[in-house]
Amino acid sequence: MSNNTLESVTGALEKARLTPKTVTFEGQSLKLDTEENAKIIVDAITSCKDLECLNLEGNTLGVDAAKAIATALEKQSKLQRVLWKDMFTGRMKTEIPKALEHLGVGLVKAGARLIELDLSDNAFGPIGVEGLASLLRSSSCYALEELRLNNNGLGITGGKLLASALMDCYNCSQKFGKPLALKVFIAGRNRLENEGAKALAEVFKTIGTLEEIAMPQNGIYHIGITALSDAFVRNKNLQIINLNDNTIGSKGARAIANALPHLQKLKTINFGDCLLKTKGAIALAKSLHNGHEELEELVLSFNEINVAGGIEITKAMTGKPKLKSLSLDGNHFDRKGKTEIKDLLKKFGKVNALESLDECDPERKDDTEDEESEEEEEEIVQKSVSYENFINTPTSANFYNLGSDRSNIILKEVQKDHSAMIPVIMHVSALGVDKQEKIAQSAIACSAVLYGEIYSWAEKNDKVSLVNNNILVHLGLIKCEDKKFKPKWNVEACVSTLKNVLTTNIIPQSAASTLNFFIEK
Repeated sequence: MSNNTLESVTGALEKARLTPKTVTFEGQSLKLDTEENAKIIVDAITSCKDLECLNLEGNTLGVDAAKAIATALEKQSKLQRVLWKDMFTGRMKTEIPKALEHLGVGLVKAGARLIELDLSDNAFGPIGVEGLASLLRSSSCYALEELRLNNNGLGITGGKLLASALMDCYNCSQKFGKPLALKVFIAGRNRLENEGAKALAEVFKTIGTLEEIAMPQNGIYHIGITALSDAFVRNKNLQIINLNDNTIGSKGARAIANALPHLQKLKTINFGDCLLKTKGAIALAKSLHNGHEELEELVLSFNEINVAGGIEITKAMTGKPKLKSLSLDGNHFDRKGKTEIKDLLKKFGKVNALESLDECDPERKDDTEDEESEEEEEEIVQKSVSYENFINTPTSANFYNLGSDRSNIILKEVQKDHSAMIPVIMHVSALGVDKQEKIAQSAIACSAVLYGEIYSWAEKNDKVSLVNNNILVHLGLIKCEDKKFKPKWNVEACVSTLKNVLTTNIIPQSAASTLNFFIEK
C-alpha cells in the first residue's frame, strides 16, 4: 500500500464515527476498488459485535470492495439500518448491480432483519433494481419499514421491477405470519410515469401500512394519480403525501379528493407544481373542509390557481388547529386576492401559517378556465408545442410552461438526435441560476437528466471524448475551430449548473475529471 493511500485510509478512519452499534464513513469520499481498499471498512464492521447501523453514504464502491464488505457483513445478524446513499459515483452501470448483489447476499447470509434501507442518489437505473431485487425478496426485508430510493433513474421498467420485488416480499413474509409492513416509501425523481406509478400503487394497496409516500418529479399524469389515490385509501395511517412536480390536473385532483376523507391522520400534503388549476384546487378544498385536524402543512404553490380557488382553499383551513404552513405562492392572485386570503386567515388566527405570496402573477386574468381536455394525449401535444417555444426562445417562462413533466418532455425530444443535444443542454442549464428558485432547481434537475442521457449515448458509441470537447466548446472553456461560433447562452450560468451536476454520479468519472480540470483551470 502506498504512503498516499495509507494516509488517506488513516485520515478516513480518524473521521469515521464508530460506536458500539453504529459504523459510519459518511461523506469520506473514499474510492474503494479492491478488497485491500475496503479493509478500513471491513475492519470497522468486524470490530463492531452488535452492529445495527452501517452508513457508507458519499463513498464509491467497486465490485471487489463490495464483495469484501459483504463478507464482513455475514456475521452481523443484528444489522437493521443500511444507509447507502450516493455510493457508486463514477461506477459503470454494469458494476453497480454486481456490487448490490454481493452486499445483499452478505445481509441475507447474516440473517439480518432490516428496518431501513436507503439507496438514494445512486443512478443505477432498471439494471440496478435487478441487483437489488434478490435482497428485497429475501427474509432480510420482511421487517422493512423504510425504503428510500430517491433519484435512482428507475424509469418505468425499474418501477415495475421494484413493484414486483416488493409484492413478492409481501407474499413471502405473509406466509411466515408477519407480512411486510412498510411505513415509509420514498422514490422521487425516477421518471416512473403512469405505468410505474400504477405498478407501485398495487403494492401500496396490498401492504396498507404506509405512513409516508413521497414520489415527486416522476412525470405522473392523472391516470397514475388515480391509481395512487385508490391505494391511499387502503393506507389509513398516511401522514405525509408528496407528489410535488407531477401533473395531477383537475382529473387527478378529483381522484385525490375522493380519497382524502379516508385519510384523517394526514399531517403534510405537498401538491406543489402539479398543474391543479382552479378546478383542482376547489375539488381538494371541498374534501379538506371537514376533519383533517392533524394537518400541519399544505403545499399548493405554482399550480395556476386563480383567486377563487385560493379563497376556497383558505376557507378549508378553518378547523385545522395544528396548521403551521400554507404555501400558495406562484399562483394567479392579484393584490386584492392576496389581501382577501390574508384577511380570511386572520379571522381564524392562522395568518402566520401563510407562506410568502411574492411570486404570484398579478398579470394573469382570473377568468374561468377552459374545460380540461378529456384526452391526456391532447395535454401532451400541447406541452410538445411548448417545447418548440422553449427551443426557439429559451426563457424561464417558456421553460416553466413545459409543465411539471418538463424533464421528460425535453428528454424525449433530444433522444431523436443526440448529435444536436448539447445546445439544448446549454439552454436548460443556463436557467440554473434563475432568480426564481423553483425554476433554477428544476433546470438543474433537468440538466442532470440530459447530461446523463448524452453520456450514456456517448459510452455506447465510443464518443465520450467527442462529447467532452463539444461541451467544453459550448461552455467557452476551449476554443472552437469555427471562428464564427459564439455561445448564445450565459456560459457562467451553464458552468455553475454543471458544477451541481458533477456532484452526482450522472457523468462517468473519466469524463467528470476532464470537465472538472477545465472548470477549475
